Amino acid sequence: MKITVVGVGYVGLVSAVGLAEMGNDVICLVRDREKLKTLERGRSTIYEPGLEELLRRNLKEGRISFTLNKRQAIQKSDIIVIAVGTPQDDDGRADLSAVWSVARDIGALMNGPKIVITKSTVPVGTAEKLKAAIRKALKSGAARSAGKRAHFDVVSNPEFLREGAAVKDFLNPDRVIVGVENAQTASVMKELYRPITRVERPLFVTDLRSAELIKYASNCFLATKISFINEMANYCELVGADVTEVAKGMGLDPRIGSRFLHAGVGYGGSCFPKDVSALIEAGREAGYNFQIVEAAKAVNERQRQVLREKLVRLVPDLKGKTIAVWGLSFKPRTDDVREAPALSLIVDILELGGRVNAFDPVATMQAKAWLPRTRRLRYAKDPYDALRGADALLLVTEWDEFRQPDFKRVKQLLKSPVVIDGRNIYNPKQLRQLGFTYASIGRT
Repeated sequence: MKITVVGVGYVGLVSAVGLAEMGNDVICLVRDREKLKTLERGRSTIYEPGLEELLRRNLKEGRISFTLNKRQAIQKSDIIVIAVGTPQDDDGRADLSAVWSVARDIGALMNGPKIVITKSTVPVGTAEKLKAAIRKALKSGAARSAGKRAHFDVVSNPEFLREGAAVKDFLNPDRVIVGVENAQTASVMKELYRPITRVERPLFVTDLRSAELIKYASNCFLATKISFINEMANYCELVGADVTEVAKGMGLDPRIGSRFLHAGVGYGGSCFPKDVSALIEAGREAGYNFQIVEAAKAVNERQRQVLREKLVRLVPDLKGKTIAVWGLSFKPRTDDVREAPALSLIVDILELGGRVNAFDPVATMQAKAWLPRTRRLRYAKDPYDALRGADALLLVTEWDEFRQPDFKRVKQLLKSPVVIDGRNIYNPKQLRQLGFTYASIGRT
């Protein structure tokens, strides 16, 4: 199939490369010339394991191309995928300005029948508004001369890509959700995804509004699961229980499952925080109060303070003290630092007069754009470099290379043997036997 993907951010680039890998001819509409040049050289503009390899292979095979030309991108394809960003507005709602801009371009430039797919995360009812926006733009430009050939259908096809495993998730999905209005379009979507759907990985066809809500409902449920286990962790500390044991016992129940039952410093990233806020605001607009979702958000915001409180308790006067921070991205295997707990922690330490030696395997450049420029914040060249002369170590992101460090070396480099584990990846008994003052989440 001939497909145009509008937007080469996280969702757009992964989707475009994945669709090309499935054998389709894919055009990516890019707005930035420098980004275009980078992609045409086979270099990914985002960090995602396995993505650059697939990008280069499909460039070599001629199945993917990049352009700045809107007319060419829209008119050469039968399917147009909208994968632009929908960031959080100041009021918590999803900002759909980029979606409406694409709709106007499609309507003004389309030259024949099109299927318009929304992969961007959008509130319920957006598909109908998208159709209206395209129809309004149809009155001008190439579409006017196309006449009756300018027919189009809108499809809701939300993405469920986990950062750090997005390529796998696209090519081996748990499920593919497709919201359509007619059987003919449903047949096209089934054929599009036929290479990657199986009985155990079904394509689920539903209506437009249900498809849009499935994405929000899924993310908000997972966010709630994280906040629930963090509440249990806080209670465990008060009563002397171990949250890791509690989570294991809960997870053995197949109705609950073990995934997302990992206590820590709360969820971050580009999806959960904004999707939780967007659903809450959408509920208010509809006259409904999402009490559980609001509670999940409140717990997560409170959980951000847990490591700070533990640090202040173990290193009471931070002024002039140096804290080593391991991990800047919001999760491992990604360079995404949006809503990353490490960033707010670093800001808190700096505001309390402390110094920070920070290290992350891939997210340092991204973090620099978000964090203040000050001599009291140093970016280390490796994990052990971050420890030199530090008064404590904060483990914030559970990268694999942090899981089994040389603890004797860690102790030698630290000025004080204090380790605060925000992801519960170390053995408390082992570290205490080695002479560390050790704190974690929900484990006494």
